[in-house]
Amino acid sequence: MKTSTKDKIKGSFHEVAGTIKESVGKVTNDPNLKADGKVEKKEGKVQQKIGHAKDAVADLKDKLSELKTR
Repeated sequence: MKTSTKDKIKGSFHEVAGTIKESVGKVTNDPNLKADGKVEKKEGKVQQKIGHAKDAVADLKDKLSELKTR
């Protein structure tokens, strides 16, 4: 599995986990859990963007190598 795919999957997991923590923190009136959830959700979004960026770089690298072989 490509590292970009792993980043996207891990990012999605952290985003969902963060959303759950944030919701539980709201329901239980626990500001620390709510804050932890927000942080984990943001980290997940960043990790997903890293995965997308890795894909974009790999695509660009492929396109550049195609241009060099022409």
